Amino acid sequence: MMTTREVLTIGVLAAGVIASWYLGQPQTDEEIVTPTLGAGHRGYYLKSARILGTGPEGELLYELVAREAEQVGESRVSFTDVHLNYSPQSDVPWTVDADMATIFADEKRVLLEGHVRAISTQGFSGNDTEIRTQYLEIYPDDFLAETDERVQIRIGARSLTATGMLASLKDNQVKLKSNVHGKFAP
Repeated sequence: MMTTREVLTIGVLAAGVIASWYLGQPQTDEEIVTPTLGAGHRGYYLKSARILGTGPEGELLYELVAREAEQVGESRVSFTDVHLNYSPQSDVPWTVDADMATIFADEKRVLLEGHVRAISTQGFSGNDTEIRTQYLEIYPDDFLAETDERVQIRIGARSLTATGMLASLKDNQVKLKSNVHGKFAP
């Protein structure tokens, strides 16, 4: 025969099992709430990011490498410590470095800011060429670079400064927009 204490213990355990089972059942009367991302949500964040740009046939055109990449909002990705290099197949001998870059989902340009430097060993007139500015827009699929900011261009021993520039990196042609000043060594 069971003692009162044993009956009471079995009763408490049975009540616990029934309560656990009941609480574990899905609640059909209540609305399921899905958490939403607040205004502070910034998207993804990557370290050592690498983006490959391809042409219409799927061939590699360029590679953009950055120390960090971060999605900001719905359609913008910001990069830090950026290096853009055209592929050997694209026959564009230019590399571009910058402190920061921004790419928008609905645009085909890369906005480069802060110590932007484009370098080619086969640049304009076949000489080593360096372009420096604080802001540059690259249209990598079209091999174009443009700025309305002050730009400094070194072509071999020659040096030019101007306000604004449009450069065709594939054709090694540059058009300076205004305030052109130059220095030519003999």
